Amino acid sequence: MDISVDIKASQNRDKKLIIAQAAQSLITPDDAIIIASGSSVTAFAEILTPRNMINVVTPSLGIAVILNEKENVKVMVLGGEMYQNSLSVRGSYTEAGLVNVSCSKLFIGCDGINLETGITCSNLAEASLTTAMMKSCTQTVVLADSSKFGRRGFGKIGNVEDIDIIITDSGIPSTMRKKIEDLGVQILIAD
Repeated sequence: MDISVDIKASQNRDKKLIIAQAAQSLITPDDAIIIASGSSVTAFAEILTPRNMINVVTPSLGIAVILNEKENVKVMVLGGEMYQNSLSVRGSYTEAGLVNVSCSKLFIGCDGINLETGITCSNLAEASLTTAMMKSCTQTVVLADSSKFGRRGFGKIGNVEDIDIIITDSGIPSTMRKKIEDLGVQILIAD
């Protein structure tokens, strides 16, 4: 179900902020990144304070407004059909805006991380856009609190092994952590 980003923002807020701090450590000087839409990556945008100028591409109008207020951030907003619950754009027009984009990292949230069904979100349009954003980046970083493990959403973004890094909290089940790391995915525990 596609729940409002405002409702999702209040769920596990403390964990999202800790995960966001860990995500910031991956930003390098003069970086170019994509930040998707969702509550976990919005928390990341809220705390992001780069020391040097970075370029950020986003389909989220909420994230674009947050980043517009920050120093050392140049924001490129993708166009497309607006979705009310996420305050973001999706669709073929949005994906076409990625054609000439080359970034180091894509930061995404998700509704579920499941070894059988992969990384999922609430709907197919968001999954399609996320897959397109992955093709424009060297690395894909998932920001997900431990409640997302073992769950699944409707739209499949990709298999677990398609992800490079997952940043989560210490509540991740140890057996699942080992299985994910065995697939070659780096897991960073934010404390």
